[in-house]
Amino acid sequence: MKIEQIYTGCLAQGAYYITSNGEAAIIDPLREVQPYLDRATKDGVKIKYVFETHFHADFVSGHIDLSKISGAPIVYGPTAKPEFHAIIAQDGEEFKLGDVTIKVLHTPGHTMESSCFLLRDENGKDYALFSGDTLFLGDVGRPDLAQKAASMTQDELAGLLYDSLNTKIMPLEDDVIIYPAHGAGSACGKNMMKETVDTLGNQKKVNYALNQPNKTEFVKAVTDGLLPPPGYFGMNVAMNKKGYESFETVLNNGMRALSVDEFKAAAETTEALMLDARSASNFAQGFIPRSINIGINGDFAPWVGALIKDVKQPILLITELGQEEETVTRLSRVGFDHVIGHLKGGFTSWKESDNEIDTVNRITAIQLANEIDIKTDTVIDVRRESEYRAEHVEEAFNKPLDQINGWFGEMNNTKPFYIHCAGGYRSMIAASILKSRGFHNFKEIEGGFKAIAEAGVSKTDFVCQSKLQKA
Repeated sequence: MKIEQIYTGCLAQGAYYITSNGEAAIIDPLREVQPYLDRATKDGVKIKYVFETHFHADFVSGHIDLSKISGAPIVYGPTAKPEFHAIIAQDGEEFKLGDVTIKVLHTPGHTMESSCFLLRDENGKDYALFSGDTLFLGDVGRPDLAQKAASMTQDELAGLLYDSLNTKIMPLEDDVIIYPAHGAGSACGKNMMKETVDTLGNQKKVNYALNQPNKTEFVKAVTDGLLPPPGYFGMNVAMNKKGYESFETVLNNGMRALSVDEFKAAAETTEALMLDARSASNFAQGFIPRSINIGINGDFAPWVGALIKDVKQPILLITELGQEEETVTRLSRVGFDHVIGHLKGGFTSWKESDNEIDTVNRITAIQLANEIDIKTDTVIDVRRESEYRAEHVEEAFNKPLDQINGWFGEMNNTKPFYIHCAGGYRSMIAASILKSRGFHNFKEIEGGFKAIAEAGVSKTDFVCQSKLQKA
């Protein structure tokens, strides 16, 4: 028996490859499935099952393509109603995989069909639990995503989750290994650990959700402080449930190399969004007017989903040379399948064609320290509220990036201001969106709050109540 966790950091997502005596199973595969097929061929095993813990909201699974190519059936837990052929397992049903067994544990709460898969070794001993979004390390799945589909409140779903945990998971032995579907950084939970593998025994000790005295306190604890789910979540659920275009088709469309003239024509005749996936530093020095920067070397896919939201939005790409395929692939993982092409030769070809370009006024933290007047100048901090509350520039306003579409009624497009995040990634995203909306009267801070703090700009560790006024 072999278990391999295939962890994708930019999605904070864990897929699993399990083999035993010539047979393999894949749990919660990513959208691009060729790596799984190649691995099975290399190992000389046949993919027998594709297990899905639930209808994922934060990414599009590769279950459909993998099943079509490998011939392995897709397996869901009870109550799942996919619009394609799949095995809908009974609670407690077992599936043989070589010399081991995988048992289905129906654990509703995160969603109604949510299930965990309990792996029993060659001797019949409970060995590992693939816990999906039911149990994370340090947390449990958020119970607010399936309210509409289940016709239940988040409190009622949280109550179901409590029952699932206490009747199906907590009775297992402490040495059972927990393999969750997500880790720190995922929007599917709020308190996940950076580790991606643990024992159930340790989780019983350290996981706050498993240490609540009763159902009432559990419901209160897991629903407290939940941020609204990203706007693309519902669309990803629909794609996972109904089906989607094959990854190869999506990739081929996105890999169309468009000349500068073709790119301009496509931008003018379609409603495509121009997405620039280059680094913040390169983008600041020059970009196509009205293009949006979300750098691929960061939390690319989650920010695309959170800010663009509509997975049907046509997209034109600008990337660093050689990163076109990787960018299209990452977009497909969160359901953005409508990339209609990329700029051939990248931004350099646009610049060398003497087309109009724009820039971001990016300054260093030292420059900020030398020119800012804390009492009169406006500083906008685009980090999360929790980051801001921990420590922030004195007198700064907090306007989290994920709420940027609500900023504009509160913004003055003539008064100058400064903008920053933690390190410069999010603030450049914000800068590009501001630019596209006609705001040019600002300076973005290179290196973000870390550099600002090191430069000696006055900062505080409490929330300044005077910031309730508008920026």
